[in-house]
Amino acid sequence: MGLSRPRRVLVLALVAIALVACKRHNPGGDDTEIDAAYTPDACEGLGCFIVDCASKGLPPTTVSGTIYAPNGTLPLYGVNVYIPISDPGPLPAGAQCDKCSNGLLGGAYTQTATDEAGHFVLPDVPATTNVPLVFQVGKWRRQIMLPNVAACQDATLPTADTTLPKNKAEGDLPKIAIATGDADALECLVRKLGIADSEFSTDTGAGNVHMFQGDGANNFPAGWAGGAGPFPAATTLWNTVDKLDDYDIAIFSCEGSQNAGTKSQAAMNAVKAYADLGGRIFLSHWHNIWIEGATTPVAPQAPAVWAGAGATGIATWNNSGTSFSTPPDRIDEVANPKGMSYATWMENVMGSPVGMRGVIPIQAGKQTVTGVDPAKAERWVYWDNAGVQYPQIFQFTTPNEAPAGARCGKVVFSDMHVSGDSRSSPATPFPGQCSTMPLTPQEKALAFIFFDISSCVGPIQ
Repeated sequence: MGLSRPRRVLVLALVAIALVACKRHNPGGDDTEIDAAYTPDACEGLGCFIVDCASKGLPPTTVSGTIYAPNGTLPLYGVNVYIPISDPGPLPAGAQCDKCSNGLLGGAYTQTATDEAGHFVLPDVPATTNVPLVFQVGKWRRQIMLPNVAACQDATLPTADTTLPKNKAEGDLPKIAIATGDADALECLVRKLGIADSEFSTDTGAGNVHMFQGDGANNFPAGWAGGAGPFPAATTLWNTVDKLDDYDIAIFSCEGSQNAGTKSQAAMNAVKAYADLGGRIFLSHWHNIWIEGATTPVAPQAPAVWAGAGATGIATWNNSGTSFSTPPDRIDEVANPKGMSYATWMENVMGSPVGMRGVIPIQAGKQTVTGVDPAKAERWVYWDNAGVQYPQIFQFTTPNEAPAGARCGKVVFSDMHVSGDSRSSPATPFPGQCSTMPLTPQEKALAFIFFDISSCVGPIQ
């Protein structure tokens, strides 16, 4: 299969740069626009054009901007920005053991990451023509070419260049499986974040977001951009690790109960094995069955390691039927290593009320978790009810039984619904059940985690 046009352009540019980058600049020759004083004896590729501006008493050569979700309006935290040393190549298909210690594909002459406002300043950018630039978090990736970078100046990029791709024509997207549920509609949040309708399809379609029916929406309307046909049953997704392994992220929307009859022990084993391989799993409310095991009513199936016995598992549960909107949720800035950045980001995107740092107003909260083992999981968000703190969102890495440095996957559990704004229904074709209103505070809170779950496992090296 041939390279796509953007990839061909990138590869050809990198080849051209490698061929010419190390020649000395002749003040009287054709390349006088490049600083003639910057002629190192030995250099390689774009590195030959990194100018020591400080020695000239000048500001550094930088590129800056703000990275947005595919909707072009929500700034994102923790997106890697870098100048590759070589062609990063295609992203590998399926679940991968993506550790931060693996480094960036293609290497990097210079790199940075977006801050809590989604902003970045990339230092020491080569001052030349046709400079490749990569924005990436997990398998969200956009590659652009900077036609000309002036030495010892800042080049501020427009939003059109710094928005993550909404379809495959604009760049790379993770492959996502969504199981619908009649009590929640996480598929609506994914669409609100800007992924193009053409990317929502069944598993036989050409989209990157594949829809499966739990007990929620089960088909597309006539003329849908992503194709036609009923959604396959969610059991065809989670019954085998081979099927799950096709996907980078699996999202299970709340079904209103555990529905243990559709979640066999073989499925429990498959879901855990998928996460251990490097899969990313987002579980909403009653999908706690995948961590706790079947308890309402009691049935024998349970995941290994995650469930444990009594207080020996990832979390403890009371499976309360409590629903609430007050008091609000709060971001844990102590137990969560990204908690401070999460809270700051929520302030910046106006997800928390002014002057109420870490607060997430709630339209639909549930209460099933009583606690998490801090040695095994991170509490990200909690509900404080009269001094009792119930985890609302927690995350753990997998295999959870392995040392931290050997873990590959991520699992997020959330009692926080998006159904206060959107609600799934078998009777309504997707996306008829989805709100078209702006993102709510709790949708913004979930959006932060949606992009974070894509990111690599472990601290950035």
